[in-house]
Amino acid sequence: MLQGFFQIALTLLLVVALTPIFGSYLANVFLRRKTFLDPIMKPLEERIYLLGGAEPEENMTGWQYAQAVLVSNSAMAIVVFLLLMFQARLPLNPTGLGMPTWDTALQTTISFLVAADLQHYSGETTMSYLSQITALGFLMFVAPATGAAVGIAFIRGLTGRPLGNFYVDLTRFITRVLLPISIVGAVLLLITGVPETLAGPQKLTTLEGATQTIARGPVAHFESIKMLGENGGGFFGVNSAHPYENPNGASNLLEIVAQLCIPAAFIYTYGVFIGNKKQTWLLFSMVFAIFVVLIGVTAVGEYQGNPLVNSLLGVQQPNIEGKEVRLGWAQTALFAITTTGTMTGSANGAFDSLMPAADFCALFNMFVQVIWGSVGTGTAYLLIYLFLAVFLTGLMVGRTPEFLGRKIGKREITLVGLIVLIHPMLILIPTSTTLAFPHTLAGISNPGFHGLTQVVYEYASAASGNGSGMAGLGNSQPAPTALWWNLTTSLTLFLGRYIPIIALLLMAESLSHKQTTPVTSATLPTDTSLFTAVTAATILILGILTFFPVLALGPIAEAFQLVTGQ
Repeated sequence: MLQGFFQIALTLLLVVALTPIFGSYLANVFLRRKTFLDPIMKPLEERIYLLGGAEPEENMTGWQYAQAVLVSNSAMAIVVFLLLMFQARLPLNPTGLGMPTWDTALQTTISFLVAADLQHYSGETTMSYLSQITALGFLMFVAPATGAAVGIAFIRGLTGRPLGNFYVDLTRFITRVLLPISIVGAVLLLITGVPETLAGPQKLTTLEGATQTIARGPVAHFESIKMLGENGGGFFGVNSAHPYENPNGASNLLEIVAQLCIPAAFIYTYGVFIGNKKQTWLLFSMVFAIFVVLIGVTAVGEYQGNPLVNSLLGVQQPNIEGKEVRLGWAQTALFAITTTGTMTGSANGAFDSLMPAADFCALFNMFVQVIWGSVGTGTAYLLIYLFLAVFLTGLMVGRTPEFLGRKIGKREITLVGLIVLIHPMLILIPTSTTLAFPHTLAGISNPGFHGLTQVVYEYASAASGNGSGMAGLGNSQPAPTALWWNLTTSLTLFLGRYIPIIALLLMAESLSHKQTTPVTSATLPTDTSLFTAVTAATILILGILTFFPVLALGPIAEAFQLVTGQ
C-alpha cells in the first residue's frame, strides 16, 4: 500500500516542479518572445504563413477567430473522412483492411477533430497504418493546438490585449510545443520498448503449436502525441493497457507526466499574462488539491477492493479486475483520474472494472472540465468559474462584479450561462433518450445501476471531449446499435466543442474593449485564499448538484449495492 501511494506522490511532485518551466515557455511562445527554437522554427513558420496566406501581424476579432476555427476544422474533417473511407485503396495497409462503415468513419473524424478520440472501433483491426498516421495522427496535432489557440485568445481578451491570429497561434503551438516535445517523447517511449515500424503483423507459433498473429505498427510517435496533446486515441483497442503502448512503469510515468504538463502549465501561463503569480499559484493549488483528493478517493477504493469478493475470500485485497499486473492498482487509479481530469481519455486498465468511487471521481472530472481540463480550453473554463464566483460575491455585497479591472455585464454573464448550461444539456438529453429505448436503440447490456453509469459516462465523455469509455455498450461495428451511438455521440462531440469555443471568443472580444476601472477599497480582490475557496465551492456545488440525480442512481447506488450485497 505505502509503495503505491509513494509512487503517486513522486509523480505529482514531478508535475509541480515542471509547471513553472513549461508555463514560462508557453508564455514566451504566445507573447512572441525569443525562444531557443527560433533559429529552426521561425523560417519554417514563415513559409507556412506564406503558403497558407496568413498575415502574422493581423489581429482577428472574436467572430473572425471563431470563423477561422470552424472553417479550418471543417476542411480538415472532410479530408480525414475521405482518407478513412478510401483506406482500402490506399498504401500502407499491410493487413488489407477494408473501409469502416460511414457512421464509424464520421464519428471517428469528429471525435479526433475535437481532441476527444472516443473510439467505437479497435485500431489494429479497423484502421490502416496510413489512416493512423496521416489522418488520425494529423488531427492529434491540430485538435489540441486549436484548443490552445482558443484558450490563449481568451486570456488575451481578459487582459485587454487583441485576440491575435488563429492561424499564427495554431502554427506556433504545433511547431514550438507539440512537435519538439512529442519527438522527444517518442524517442523516450522507444527506449522503454514501444515499437515504431511499418512492418505488418508478426505471425508466431505458440508452445501449443497454434499460430498467433501479433499486431504492431508505428506506435511510439502516435503514443507520444496522443498523451501530450490530450488526444487519448489508442493505436490498439485496449489503449495504454496494451504492452506495445505502455510496456512498463517507466513508460507509464512518461505518459502520465505528458498528460499533465501542458494543462497544468497553462494556469501558470495565465499568471504570466496578467502579471500576478500569486493568483496563479492559488488557482493551481486549488485545482491540485481537488485533483489529489480525487486520486486519494479512487486509490483507497481500489486498494480496499470489492467487498463481495473480499467476503468470499475471507481476506481484504485490492481490486485487481481489469488491471495490468505490471502496473498495479495504484498506477491504474492515478492514470484513471489523470486521464479523465486532463480530458485525455486514454486508459491503462478497464474503466468498466473500476470501483464505484473511481467511477464517481471520473464522472466528476468530466462534469466540471477544469481538473485540469483540455489543452487551453480547460484553463478558459476555469476562468469561467472565476467569473461565476465574482458574480456571486458581487451579488452578495450589492456591487457590480469586476474581473481584472473590467466590469462583467449582461453580455458576459449570458455567454457564461451558455457555456455552463450547454454541457449538462448535451449529457442529460441524449442519456434520457437512450434510456427510454434501452434495447431497440442502445443495446444496453447491463440494466442495473452500473448500466446507467455506462450510458451517462459515454455522453459525459463525448460532451467534455474526453474520449474514455466504460464498455458494455453496442457502439462498435458491426453491432446493430452502433449507428445510434455513432450519430448521437457525433452530435454531442461537435456541439460540446464548438458552442463553448464560440462563446469564449465572443466574451474575450467583449472584454478586450472594456476600459479598466481603478482599484478602490470596495474592489473584490481575486488573488486571496478566501476568493479561491469561494471559487472551489462554486466548482464543487455546480459540478455535483447539477448531475446529482445521475450520480445518485449510478455510482452511489452501486456502491451501496456492493456494501449491502443486495
